[in-house]
Amino acid sequence: MSNAYLLIRTIHILSATVLLGTGIGTAFHMWFAHRTGELHAIAAVSANVVLADFLFTTPAIIAQPLSGVALIWLSRSDPWAPWLIASYALFVVAGTCWLPIVGLQIRVRDLARAALAAGRPLPPEYHHSMRLWFRLGWPALAAVLAIFWLMTAQPRLW
Repeated sequence: MSNAYLLIRTIHILSATVLLGTGIGTAFHMWFAHRTGELHAIAAVSANVVLADFLFTTPAIIAQPLSGVALIWLSRSDPWAPWLIASYALFVVAGTCWLPIVGLQIRVRDLARAALAAGRPLPPEYHHSMRLWFRLGWPALAAVLAIFWLMTAQPRLW
């Protein structure tokens, strides 16, 4: 294996790890801050979650397809292998869920900040946003976990 291949594979593995780890970690903190009902905690945690997505998740999402394409090209793998096609589809599923999740996290952060500044409770829109955020998180997580399995097992699917 060439040094370029090993470097790109390392980037691909690390960015996948950052993607999964940051996703699970921020989801855990966001959900448990929400469950406290404590406005200060919700405002602080939601702001940190938005920042973490910007600093860690976004670069990892960009790195994944770029490094993946480079690995396919360098290894001369079949880009239409069934396990890769399934991975592409699942990446789209995860991204389709993640983009609205980011918007919801920003909305939750802004609603919590506004409620805190006004000395008011969280509005119904906050609770609606959190329910939707929770529902979208599960298929995104399942898709990423399935991609991990596909990348390691490289099964014959059809």
